[in-house]
Amino acid sequence: MQIDGHHALTYIAARFAGFSQMQASTIAYSAQYVDDATNSGTIKFSNGAMYNRISSAHQMLDYRNFDELANHQVWAPFHFLPGNNGLPAGENPHGSFIHKLVCHPDSFVAKDMLKQAIADRDKPYGLHRLGISLHVYADTFAHQGFAGVTHKVNEVHHLKSNDSALDQGFFQKIKSFFVSESYPLGHGAALSFPDKPYLVWSYTNGLDQKVKRDNRDIFLEATDKMCRVMQCFRHGNLTEQDLGHAMAQAPGLPIEDAQVIKLLLDEIRDNNGEVRHQRWLEEIAHGKFSFGPERPVYIAKGQGSWKYQAIGQLEAIDQDDEEFVYSESFLTSDWKMFHDALQAYRFDVLHDILPRYGICAA
Repeated sequence: MQIDGHHALTYIAARFAGFSQMQASTIAYSAQYVDDATNSGTIKFSNGAMYNRISSAHQMLDYRNFDELANHQVWAPFHFLPGNNGLPAGENPHGSFIHKLVCHPDSFVAKDMLKQAIADRDKPYGLHRLGISLHVYADTFAHQGFAGVTHKVNEVHHLKSNDSALDQGFFQKIKSFFVSESYPLGHGAALSFPDKPYLVWSYTNGLDQKVKRDNRDIFLEATDKMCRVMQCFRHGNLTEQDLGHAMAQAPGLPIEDAQVIKLLLDEIRDNNGEVRHQRWLEEIAHGKFSFGPERPVYIAKGQGSWKYQAIGQLEAIDQDDEEFVYSESFLTSDWKMFHDALQAYRFDVLHDILPRYGICAA
């Protein structure tokens, strides 16, 4: 998904799950910030204090994409959660190890990841971790069939869609072919097709399997299930086994509002995710949904952003020799809470959850 899905749709789902505007804003900001937290390393303060954080995304041309460890520590846990072919812990898919790594929608792995977020609901960073987890959960729908490692399973051939402007002209064919053959990481060879909510598209993958997708149905299902997860989060006290059952019993999106979302997923068709995001925010501000007119805001970098509020950083990229003025409010800032949650999330996924499924990713 892009920012229209990770921020706007997550905010809408959070409001229908019963969260306040402020809580929904925290959850939705965290969900989108997973894609924008591209800096890592130590923040140094002028009083000698320090804070170390990790990144949850790389730009596609970042040299770190060519580092297999970075693939496993960033793309796999945060964007292409291994799905074990939809099988529960203790069962193995037929074939090679790659079949365990391919992203699978609403997998048992994903539910275990979500249960850990619910278990941390009372932590200071509970809502931030929920937002991070919802980003990953939503991507299990959008990124299904692809893996967060460089492998031929991610190859894409005969890419077609219902959008003639996007469909494969000469440049698109060359671009997709080059990525498929030279650098098949994630859904890179499928370009942005999996992340555009309005697309109906098809392709043949590297295993010579023909795949057809209707992103409108996929995104609507993801939004409804995110709402159900958040309703379970608010209830709390789930046992180890009953998240799937609790989600099935949760009300999810109101029927009339789900129809509005379905309509907008088809109507908002701009190729640019930022433009689509603004359209969604306008619909929310105009009271398109039954919770009434509201104005959620997302600023990734610079003035007004969580990072600026925490350390006063205006630039998008940190320099190693920078020092920032320390404030006591830093310890409770949304930016620090997000990064605390990010580290807790990655540790649990890589060192606890995935090993239950026989997956050693780092």
